[in-house]
Amino acid sequence: MMARARSLIDKAKLFFLLRRQNDSHALRAHFAARHGIEVGLYSYGCFDRWRMPGPLRIGRYCSFAKTVRVVDANHPVEALTTHPALYEKKFGVVDRDLIHAAPLVVEDDVWVGHNVVILPGCKFIGRGAIIGAGSIVTRDVQRYEIVAGVPARHLRQRFTPELAEAIEATRWWELDTAELRDLVARHGETIYAPTAETLAAAFAERRARS
Repeated sequence: MMARARSLIDKAKLFFLLRRQNDSHALRAHFAARHGIEVGLYSYGCFDRWRMPGPLRIGRYCSFAKTVRVVDANHPVEALTTHPALYEKKFGVVDRDLIHAAPLVVEDDVWVGHNVVILPGCKFIGRGAIIGAGSIVTRDVQRYEIVAGVPARHLRQRFTPELAEAIEATRWWELDTAELRDLVARHGETIYAPTAETLAAAFAERRARS
């Protein structure tokens, strides 16, 4: 009875924490401690240990559709059977879990569309990447790369190398939303349509004011 009561209390607590996915420190602490899922501020759509299991490291300002799925390990294709009894203790065949999945690392400002499946062959999704809806991701995705398809393939880079380098130099993802709001208010045209030159100037002006 006590265990059931604790379970209900935990579910209620999680329900309320999930209402502040964007910036709740308590929600992030809960998922890091209990599930090995570390999520940066302002990222959302990734607080689901069944759909996106740990170990998982997610940066700031990431956008995940509610239907994204991470597959952390494959079944043993070369073994006698593909059944997870060969690597999961709960089936009573092996004495300990034999899956030691490396964490999936997702950097900042990544956008993952609806019904994307990220398979174990992908362990890194770089900053600013976009993964199109319905994609099956089988390999790492590089910074500012746009991929889509089954399997997901390179479509193009979001920015020229020069502009990507300028964006990296700003480290804008370390700003909080109030600082980002101020930046948009002062340099809206640059933020929505940046060039290497205007971006450098905007952040130089910001540094001079701070």
